Amino acid sequence: MLEALDKSTLAKLCGKALFSHDSASAALGIEIVEVTPGHATAAMEIRADMVNGFDICHGGLIFTLADSAFALACNSHNMVAYAMGCHIEYLRPALKGDHLTARATEMDRTRNTGSYVVSVVNQDDKTIAVFHGRSSNRGQPLITHADLEGLTKDNE
Repeated sequence: MLEALDKSTLAKLCGKALFSHDSASAALGIEIVEVTPGHATAAMEIRADMVNGFDICHGGLIFTLADSAFALACNSHNMVAYAMGCHIEYLRPALKGDHLTARATEMDRTRNTGSYVVSVVNQDDKTIAVFHGRSSNRGQPLITHADLEGLTKDNE
């Protein structure tokens, strides 16, 4: 059954499977906007409990949003992938009440590694940060035939 799925459907199911156990992203209110092969978009609202005394979002939370989009993109091919390394550049602050969107794009992918760029923008489409990540493929599927029934049942 897995083999019969088109790549876009499989990527979406991989995102759903990955986020179904991601308590950190859930606690921050990070939501999946879209997952396609090698690409992912995730979003979150900057709440009062995410800012410092200047109402500026803590950089680590922006990093977490970007990292979540990165994880969705590098796992979208149904192969378990982890970060080998990543870094972020902050271009402007995110403020309380801002709606941030992280768009991850696969730049290169080999059998064992991947390279991704994630752009984080606010509701005005102003770039807040740029994240670069490299992934390592574990060589095992993220979802198996056994997982498929539960994942597809929720889509009906």
